[in-house]
Amino acid sequence: MISVRLPDGKTLEVKKGSIPLEVAEKIGRRLGEAALAAKVDGKLVDLTMPLEKDCALRIVTFADPEGKEVYWHSTSHLMAQAVKQLFPEAKLAIGPAIEEGFYYDFDIKTPLTPADLEKIQKKMEELAAKDIKIERLEMKKAEAIKMYQKAGEVYKVDVLDEIPDAQVSLYRQAEFTDMCRGPHVPSTKYIKAIRLTEVAGAYWRGISTNPMLQRIYGISFPEKKMLAEHLHRLEEAEKRDHRKLGRELGLFMMHEYSPGAPFFLPKGTIIYNVLLDFMRQEYRKRGYQEVITPLLYEKTLWETSGHWEHFKQNMFLLKIDEREFSLKPMNCPSHLLIYKSTSHSYRDLPLRIADFAPLHRNEATGTLTGMTRVRKMCQDDAHIFVTPEQLKDELVRLLEFVGYLYNDVFKFEYVIELSTKPAKAIGTDEQWVQAEKALADALEAKGLKYEVKAGEGAFYGPKIDMHIKDALGRRWQCATIQLDFQMPARFGATYEGADGTKHTPIMIHRALLGSIERFMGVLIEHYGGAFPVWLSPVQVALLPVNDGHAPFAYELCSRMKKAGLRAEVDDTSKTINYKIREAQMAKVPYMLVIGDKERQSGALQVRDRKGAISNEPLDDFIERVVKEVEERV
Repeated sequence: MISVRLPDGKTLEVKKGSIPLEVAEKIGRRLGEAALAAKVDGKLVDLTMPLEKDCALRIVTFADPEGKEVYWHSTSHLMAQAVKQLFPEAKLAIGPAIEEGFYYDFDIKTPLTPADLEKIQKKMEELAAKDIKIERLEMKKAEAIKMYQKAGEVYKVDVLDEIPDAQVSLYRQAEFTDMCRGPHVPSTKYIKAIRLTEVAGAYWRGISTNPMLQRIYGISFPEKKMLAEHLHRLEEAEKRDHRKLGRELGLFMMHEYSPGAPFFLPKGTIIYNVLLDFMRQEYRKRGYQEVITPLLYEKTLWETSGHWEHFKQNMFLLKIDEREFSLKPMNCPSHLLIYKSTSHSYRDLPLRIADFAPLHRNEATGTLTGMTRVRKMCQDDAHIFVTPEQLKDELVRLLEFVGYLYNDVFKFEYVIELSTKPAKAIGTDEQWVQAEKALADALEAKGLKYEVKAGEGAFYGPKIDMHIKDALGRRWQCATIQLDFQMPARFGATYEGADGTKHTPIMIHRALLGSIERFMGVLIEHYGGAFPVWLSPVQVALLPVNDGHAPFAYELCSRMKKAGLRAEVDDTSKTINYKIREAQMAKVPYMLVIGDKERQSGALQVRDRKGAISNEPLDDFIERVVKEVEERV
């Protein structure tokens, strides 16, 4: 017998060689039915892996991120099996789980059509219903290469050539075998509800000189009800698509002459500036100093910072007077130049430098998506220089700042990730351990739950990322707090300590809204274009019934503008019902119909964008809306 320790602290005694699925069924029928994989001593494994010694065990279900990944990865294998049965000449590339669903890349000479997707989906459903056992195999790498060479699977051989291990794992379901680390669900019957969504082109390994493959995307769920809910969310997401609403509401535009760089139109510019003004107000309260820095730098700066080695492929490079330059992709090196321009004592720290300078990153064309993935951006960027003694308090202050922004102002729920040292990093192990502990200590001091993302830190230090949840439950990574023990040392940045000797400061990189462009894109979709009053480009639309009422409407508009409100008069010759409809389509928070009654009484008929109508004296209405703006309702 062996002891299995469960997440609630309880212990089960089971026979040696028992599998996690049996333990799940022993705990309860429902858990056994929901189980997809297991974590044994923290390692994700198949439900059918024998337990040979005492261990900690957690059963993984679709409710867990790891469960979704296992489920979707298993479905990608099922899709590959279906494609091979329908298109035997197809060559297999890779098929991972992604944030929502899965894809698989195939080399098929004939372009796939929507009708082909329907056939593949039907074949997947047939295979799932057959309850085909999914087995893990271990094979010598050399044997796997021979197997795939014989089958003509050139892409699998290419992947194997880069694997350093002598032994590799594969998964077999009937006649189909695919190379994979796993884990996978025990049988195809686990896959219940499938939807293949689209086909797109993708170069092998993302390199344009490689063959173009056909990438099939899809998603799957353990219940048909969950798929129906997902499809409904997609419909809602399409209605809220910021690219569509951006055009309809006149917020921004894109142009092929400047790919990945939004043109902010007048209404979009208002929102952009309101966000920046809001952050500047908060900075003044919290001791930040704003700077304005150049956009173009000689490569020596990037060599010193480490970006030339670690980030060059994402930088826009150019030659000037036979010297290599780059547009800056981030602000940290320029802030270090500012820090070094004067001497500092420990009494001067923390020093908080904020910057809204435009940044440019050479994102691949295929990844550009409206304002949520761009090449030109502005961040609410800041770098904070602290002593080791000040670090924890400053991190706690930053976490409080994030809580104020997301909870109090924008009313977002968010989840937190702590990302640790990546494979490609600078600095000593000791420095990384110290930095990771500092971030974890600050999170725990605030009582915040977080998930550790091993190996996903920046090359210069660990980081905390905040993922906000929008109105449709989608997660967006926005705020980031990154700890850097390396770059200040590389630049020779110092301060004089209390002991009279020179010390290297710690630098905190932080952007709390993140890219303003991305944050605006998220806000557009979250609110469906119906922004809260303080962010709305037009807060009040005054709608005169006819030309004779326009002068009074302009008089009222002037009073509102003097009170700081963004008000507009629609003095066109359209009917009043048409004007109301247009203001509703523009998602203006308040509409005022101006006719004889309003001109004579001074009272206003106020209609909100939800259709509610009330009557208010002018001064009361102005006072109420001004208060809503000030309180950011």
